[in-house]
Amino acid sequence: MISAFANTWKVAELRERIIYVLVMIVIVRLGVHITLPGVDAGVIDQHMKNIAEKGGNDNGMLDTMATIFSGGGLQKLGLFALGIMPYISASILMQLMTAVMPKLSKLSREDGGRQKINQYTRFITIVIAVVQGGFLGRQISSNPESLPFFSGISQVGDLVPNPGFSFIAIFTLTVVTGTLLLMWIGDQMTEKGIGNGTSIIITINIISSLPTALALLWKSLISGGTPAGAAFVVFLFAFLIFVVAATIAITQAQRRIAIQYAKRVVGRKQYGGQTQYLPLKLNYANVMPIIFATAILGIPTMIARQMFPTASWALTLNNILSYDSVWYYVIAGIMIFFFSYFWVATMFQPSEISENLKRSGGYIPGIRPGEPTAKFLDFTMTRLTFAGAIFLTIIFALPFAVSQMPKLFSEEPLNQMITGFFGGTSLLIMVGVILDIMRQVETQLLQRNYDGFLRQGKLK
Repeated sequence: MISAFANTWKVAELRERIIYVLVMIVIVRLGVHITLPGVDAGVIDQHMKNIAEKGGNDNGMLDTMATIFSGGGLQKLGLFALGIMPYISASILMQLMTAVMPKLSKLSREDGGRQKINQYTRFITIVIAVVQGGFLGRQISSNPESLPFFSGISQVGDLVPNPGFSFIAIFTLTVVTGTLLLMWIGDQMTEKGIGNGTSIIITINIISSLPTALALLWKSLISGGTPAGAAFVVFLFAFLIFVVAATIAITQAQRRIAIQYAKRVVGRKQYGGQTQYLPLKLNYANVMPIIFATAILGIPTMIARQMFPTASWALTLNNILSYDSVWYYVIAGIMIFFFSYFWVATMFQPSEISENLKRSGGYIPGIRPGEPTAKFLDFTMTRLTFAGAIFLTIIFALPFAVSQMPKLFSEEPLNQMITGFFGGTSLLIMVGVILDIMRQVETQLLQRNYDGFLRQGKLK
């Protein structure tokens, strides 16, 4: 593997692509730290120092999702405050609409149809960014304390010295421009770099919180701690390696369905007769069920916090849907199962696959072509989805379980920023993106007669 990394710099084209991605990553991280106009950067810096002195702010899944899609830009109110989230939301919406609406489904299969859908996605991104930017500008100008990231910031000073309509307008225009710039950078990274640009931006945003997480881990368990705390840190690193290895194995796991093609004789040549395989992924929905579940569960608490801050039922709802509540993970687990089957039912079309196999002369041995093949694929995918949903539920609840482990020898649970690397959306995204980059790099190396990351076989 070390030789494979060394060989990447011997290929001029691959080296240029990697350097281009690294330059774009630097630009993305610089944009996070450029404070938006009309916002007092000194107040934000002092507020962040106060949070660090208290041992970090722990808003659970809210902190995790904000870190994933903005890389700290939302907490710092930087140029990329909204991050790539509007584009991700628009992409998910268009995927669902393409699968549900026959016109869009037909358009996606036509020549140039995919470009049209990409244009629609960008228009929807602008609309979502304008709505989110306007809402965020209004909140920080009128009542920044209502946002969990800025709780207690009024004690430091005025976050927005000159609030008003002009500030909201300039703020919204700037954050929308930042989102569009980030979307353009992602497209350029995909075209001129290596890997998927949008996914790389999300991964870099996740990794950006690693130094802070290590500092919190040192402060909470090692600095001034007990020998049990230091031993627990060693256990955490070993457990992290195990979790990453298991996640890689499950992410790449697939059920290979044998496809036999009938023999055809054309002139003196014989075509077909060979056996190919149809791979069905165990975790077909990937990270989407977790994103849907966390987004939906966050809506009731947000509405209750904004509209009914003192109502007793609102406080009860916040306690039930708090990230450290068992009921939160029970409800989220049920929703993950539902959205796993929903995503598979929407995106996986066994009837279309069966029809394509029938047209090309392929069939599954022991299964009749047509409707029986579609039923077999649907039944197989249903069982795989059940196993994948169990995996997603365990991964989703794992950070909470790790955060409660220190209670065995201490009363303070671990901060969510630390435990976020042990599961949930962060781990799944990082593993998927890194595997995709390794596949593309290995393909480039093998094309030029270099050894890939695995000498004995290709990275599947």
